[in-house]
Amino acid sequence: MFGLANPQRFMSFTGPLTPVLWVIAAVLLAAGTWFSFVAPGDYQQGDTVRIMFVHVPASILGLGAYAALGVSSFFALVFRHPLADAAARAAALPGVAFTALALITGALWGQPMWGTWWVWDARLTSVLVLFLFYLGYMALRASIDDEARAARAAAVLGLVGLINLPIVKFSVDWWNTLHQPASLLRAGGSSLDPVFLLPLLLMIAAYGALFLAVWLSSIRTEIVRRRVQTIRARRALDA
Repeated sequence: MFGLANPQRFMSFTGPLTPVLWVIAAVLLAAGTWFSFVAPGDYQQGDTVRIMFVHVPASILGLGAYAALGVSSFFALVFRHPLADAAARAAALPGVAFTALALITGALWGQPMWGTWWVWDARLTSVLVLFLFYLGYMALRASIDDEARAARAAAVLGLVGLINLPIVKFSVDWWNTLHQPASLLRAGGSSLDPVFLLPLLLMIAAYGALFLAVWLSSIRTEIVRRRVQTIRARRALDA
């Protein structure tokens, strides 16, 4: 795995892997969408339960993408490795998109269930903070002209944001919240009926493959961009 820290090896390894991930994501997304629509309505929530098949995977991948951003930021800050910085930067956009989708679908689900679009619940608030960390990371990188300084400042912010991840995960256990407790990853196994569990797992796998495909594609694009910048800088020096 550490051999992939070499940009050339990374490009060689991910070249054939990336299109495969796109295909896997498309197949899983199609299968998950099909099973999501053929699943019966819930006896209490009716057809609004289908929002779960979008909301839960988006929430999981919002957290997962930030974990990737934070870990990559650590390696970029400590080891000053450009590929780690590229990986952190590439995780921000899909991560903020998943988190925004989780917030939007959560509001759509909450309105018929709770009678309101938003409450300052511990889970909802901590996910909103996660969204703001994503925006802050992207804004900080864009606001500093010196790319090296921008990368270091953003890496520090990325590491600070990791503190929020366990708060998001365990907020429903630590506080008495309106948001329901965990029903998928919990002691004693999932509480979901198999007719809901299958499409949910398919959608989680689809979102995971989609994130990996987008992430690797973005890292590859970032590597190419930096190579072009290096070539232009050398030509400017030679001129």
